[in-house]
Amino acid sequence: MAYLGNPGRTIAVLEKYNFRFRKSYGQNFLIDDHILSKIVEAAGITKDDCVLEIGPGIGTMTQYLCEAAGRVVAVEIDSSLIPILNDTLSEYDNVTIINEDVLKVDIRALCDTYNGGRPIKVVANLPYYITTPIVMGLFESHVPLDSITVMVQKEVAQRMQTGPGSKDYGALSLAVAYYSKAEVVATVSPNCFIPKPNVESSVIRMTLHKENPVDVNDEALLFKLIRATFNQRRKTLVNSLSNAGIPGVDKDKIRAALSTMNKPEAVRGETFTLEEFATLSNLLG
Repeated sequence: MAYLGNPGRTIAVLEKYNFRFRKSYGQNFLIDDHILSKIVEAAGITKDDCVLEIGPGIGTMTQYLCEAAGRVVAVEIDSSLIPILNDTLSEYDNVTIINEDVLKVDIRALCDTYNGGRPIKVVANLPYYITTPIVMGLFESHVPLDSITVMVQKEVAQRMQTGPGSKDYGALSLAVAYYSKAEVVATVSPNCFIPKPNVESSVIRMTLHKENPVDVNDEALLFKLIRATFNQRRKTLVNSLSNAGIPGVDKDKIRAALSTMNKPEAVRGETFTLEEFATLSNLLG
């Protein structure tokens, strides 16, 4: 098997199919075998696993996933890559290629069809412009997931695992903490890609919690409060939440909740931990 994870083989495939990178899809293909091995190892994939790969490109990482997993489902939006994938993955009978936009795919149906409804593992070299919608979509859809191991922009990885008081702290940090335990497992140089991105990248593994880390009565309200807070992060919590138009949440109610929590009226939401947002949500709900 000729692995694609080096510049020479990748360029040969691209030239064979006269492939042109499309900026609108944020395509940067990995060309480093060491990093590819590290991602698959970090995801802890075994023959018992069904893996969803988002954006397989020419199949570079898919080859590694097919070797390690029982079943791989690769979702690729770019139809010009489908003939390439059919070629580069022709030796594997445990892979299904789906030409779709992952944001429109029914992932729960994929879990049912290819893994009997059991939790799947997501592995991807994500297009950077769409990282947050993909990760949030996976979390919020509550599909059965074991873990998400993805290549993202380094600063996004920092946002995903930072805490209160940091300038990187925000709605994404809180969502990742609510749904998973996150750990950066590798930092990746721009030289490991064709074409080279102009930023450093990180591989982050998010292992989903078996049970919610906080006690919250209304998850939807919790995230409305979090989003409203960070949409106007320079304002006090009272002002940012009362301006958000959340039904039943007004200044008096917010002040009363803060008083119960022994918080000053001028407190800003960016100082709140996930536990404090959960308490606030329960008091306002």
